[in-house]
Amino acid sequence: MRVALVTESFPPDINGVAHCALQTADHLHRTGHEPLVIAPAGAPAGTGSEPPDEAEPERPYPVVRVPSLPLPGYPQVRVALPSRRLAAAITAHGSDLVHLASPFVLGARGMTAALRLRIPAVAVYQTDLGGYARTYLGAGENAAWRRIRAVHTAADRTLAPSTAAARDLEEHGVPRVRLWPRGVDTERFRPARRDPALRRELAPGGELIVGYVGRLAPEKNVELLAPLCAVPGVRVVVVGDGPSEPALRAALPGARFLGRRTGDELARLFASLDVFAHTGPQETFCQTVQEAQASGVAVVAPAAGGPLDLVAHGRTGLLVPPGDAGAVRDAVALLGADAGLRASLGRAARHAVAGRTWGAVVDQLVDHYAEVLMDRTAVAA
Repeated sequence: MRVALVTESFPPDINGVAHCALQTADHLHRTGHEPLVIAPAGAPAGTGSEPPDEAEPERPYPVVRVPSLPLPGYPQVRVALPSRRLAAAITAHGSDLVHLASPFVLGARGMTAALRLRIPAVAVYQTDLGGYARTYLGAGENAAWRRIRAVHTAADRTLAPSTAAARDLEEHGVPRVRLWPRGVDTERFRPARRDPALRRELAPGGELIVGYVGRLAPEKNVELLAPLCAVPGVRVVVVGDGPSEPALRAALPGARFLGRRTGDELARLFASLDVFAHTGPQETFCQTVQEAQASGVAVVAPAAGGPLDLVAHGRTGLLVPPGDAGAVRDAVALLGADAGLRASLGRAARHAVAGRTWGAVVDQLVDHYAEVLMDRTAVAA
């Protein structure tokens, strides 16, 4: 099958959309399919931001970059500009199907190209853009949903990563919604990565290590970890970067900020935590919760969005009311006082995600592709 993946983000970007698109393209190629990736170009050389387009690593499938500009106020996010490259690349590839990863700007153009070329399209919902509009602009949520609804309604099928995301889509009038979760690399993220030397470096006094991993941005509500910084015997560790970092350094006195980490280094950090605390209430899935679970770490997460599917309260982690810093502190205190509970939650979480490999999840995606292609064939007949 020849699949054009039109994605709003792709490595070297580090975010859920980029990671999912990369894992999807890699597994499609490994299993004999022919993916094409179309994504925004990185920052030009000399800007001190992301690597330039010409630094694209060699991949076993084509990656076409479309000119882009940085999102105002958040330069790590690139927004694609209008370009003929997208339709030309899909045509030259001879795509059987277009996969739209978190479509909004480039993805909307990908949907237009698919309609014009009469190619079926699967739209993967991944980002709560309505919530982002509310957080960053204080307005525009309805406009964002109109855009989302228009793109996804034009697609043959929309895939939602969680039951909460599926419900949001359906409540906003998006038809033909099905569930498609995300995979996790259970070989990379595993309890055996726990590193005593790293733990001594992060918490030389033997403190309970509570970690957050993710973007440092307003919608993530990382400031909810502030009360933990005042708790004796607790060390807060923050992994990631983003526009909120200066404010968070002031709000979380004594926390260790480690910046962006990836690959095996990130896996070692995850496994070396005692508790993983996620604070953002707008996650359509929440990959970092799943990576912590694969690492055998007890999780505290808000009872909202994607974590509702990932965390069975009291069995594979603890859920707390969204936006409640006191509840986060109390959940961490409970886990800090009970090493047996931390261990049992971590073991159960690891067991729960053991079968959610990227290979298994992308195989499910291929089944969705096949059903969409069959439906198109049946209509044509």
